Parts: sequence; structure tokens; C-alpha cells
Amino acid sequence: MAYLVIPVTPFEQNCSLLWCEASRKAALIDPGGDLDRLLANVKRQNVRLESLLLTHGHIDHVGGAHELSLRLSLPILGPEAADAFWLDQLPEQSRMFGFPPTEAFRPDRWLQQGDEVAVGEIILKVLHCPGHTPGHVVFFQPDARLAFVGDVLFKGSIGRTDFPRGNHAELLASIRQKLFPLGDDVAFVPGHGPMSTFGAERRGNPFVGERH
Repeated sequence: MAYLVIPVTPFEQNCSLLWCEASRKAALIDPGGDLDRLLANVKRQNVRLESLLLTHGHIDHVGGAHELSLRLSLPILGPEAADAFWLDQLPEQSRMFGFPPTEAFRPDRWLQQGDEVAVGEIILKVLHCPGHTPGHVVFFQPDARLAFVGDVLFKGSIGRTDFPRGNHAELLASIRQKLFPLGDDVAFVPGHGPMSTFGAERRGNPFVGERH
């Protein structure tokens, strides 16, 4: 398995290009915008894009997904169905945050806790991790010891819960009960900023570390 983190949009959201080295099949996780940049990276890596994976319904994570899906006939997988209201509000989100006009859409498949998503020979496990949004999901690859966590957890911080239907207690439970038990050695790509490991955040994160 190989991956490349590509920051997109004025929010510097971490879109991840993930591919199977055996089959060269690939997916984009959270294609929030800057589609020409994303497609240039797909071409540079000489991989075949087959799906779009979404962690949650905020505009900086999903703003380019519908257009890219239509342009290349790609299926959209995720998030969990509780984020439908965020996808319905995409036109309003785009106006509010100064993004290009974006249509509301529905994914081809809602994801749930325990689902699996294939990218070539790679299997990603789906964890439903509400709190930042009610339908937020995380993608975990056990063999690579790698997780794509969206806006649940960051290096030294956690996701905001002051948006509609955010829930601080649920967010802490998602991190402590679903992410940290995966193992201290698991590295994660957050929705913004640098990577870290669950162990480093369990020990030292000022919002959810073991001393808090």
C-alpha cells in the first residue's frame, strides 16, 4: 500500500491519494477541491482512480467529490448516513465559506461501523467515530498500521464540536474507545496538519491524553 497526502482548498485540508501497488488501483480520501491538482498527482503516480472515500460531510472534505464523480464516473463511498444533512447543506456551506458552488449529493454507499472498503487488494476497515459530525467515519488499514481520521483527532488537538449536531462527549469516546485501542504504533493522517501516532496522542494530547 502507498499513499500521498495532498493539502487542498484554502483550509489546507489533507486529501489522501491511496493506492494498491500490486494492482495500481487507487482512491481519493476527502477530495475537498483543487481537482486539477489532485488529478495531476493521480497521473504522476501512474495509478487508476476507482473510488472516492469521504470521512464526513463538511465542504472542505467533500467539496470536489460530486464533480469528480460525475467527471470520471467514480462511486462515492461514505460517510455514515447521519451526515446526510451536511451533504444537503453543501450549497449553503459553499456560499458561507467562499468555496466554488457545490451541489448537494448522496453517496453511492453510506458506510457503517464494521464495513470494509477495498482499494485493489487493500482492505480498509470502517469505524464510525461521531462527535465532530454525527456521521463521521475513519478508515483503518491494519497491516499498514495506518488510519485516515478526518477531523476526529489531530496532532496535539481534537476536532471541533461547536458545529450543528457536534458532541464533545461522543468525540472523546470515539477517540478513546475506537481509535486508541487500535494500538500506539498506528500512524494517522488527520484532516489538517501533520501526521502523528495514536500512542503520541494518548500520552500527550492536551484534550484527550491519558492525563486528561
